[in-house]
Amino acid sequence: MSSRLRKLQLVVLLLLGALLLAACGDSHTRITTGTYAGEAGKAAPYLYVGPLIYQVQLSRELNPYNSEDATYLEGLSPAERKLEPDQEWFAVFVQVYNNSARAYTDANRITISDTQENVYTPLALSASSQFAYRPGPVPAKGQIPSPETAAGSFGTEGALLLYKIQLASLDNRPLEIKIVNPEHPSESASAELDV
Repeated sequence: MSSRLRKLQLVVLLLLGALLLAACGDSHTRITTGTYAGEAGKAAPYLYVGPLIYQVQLSRELNPYNSEDATYLEGLSPAERKLEPDQEWFAVFVQVYNNSARAYTDANRITISDTQENVYTPLALSASSQFAYRPGPVPAKGQIPSPETAAGSFGTEGALLLYKIQLASLDNRPLEIKIVNPEHPSESASAELDV
């Protein structure tokens, strides 16, 4: 066999080995930052915040005149429903996973911000909202929302965080979500949102 052919075979084997190693990844890496729907349309990373894992399923503006979007606004009082002319509804749908053997409380501080450092906190949705994200215990080996609920089985498959944001923030993208560990506030994770 010629030395040129052997060199080519060696290069091919090295490339295949590199590809196999890259495909394996490190499943134990705890990711605390990421980009949602970033390059090549990759989904959001699983963000580790304390013992729980969060994933943004979807983030988008809501149109209160659209029948699906109006469902997400149910249970708001007339005062809460009122938007100023420079405001917009913005929804973030998340899943929370607990892979441990005991229950843990999920985050009660989940904010979004724009590049101008405008920070928004979600509205507290009424008990009648079947899609609302509600901080509380995530059962051992469980997830929020449960797949058997409307929030877990409807198209978004995530619990709703509802924000009133300034229209200008849509021009000051990317928006970023920040999730703070309720037990250790110094621990947090963040990711860019796709809008």
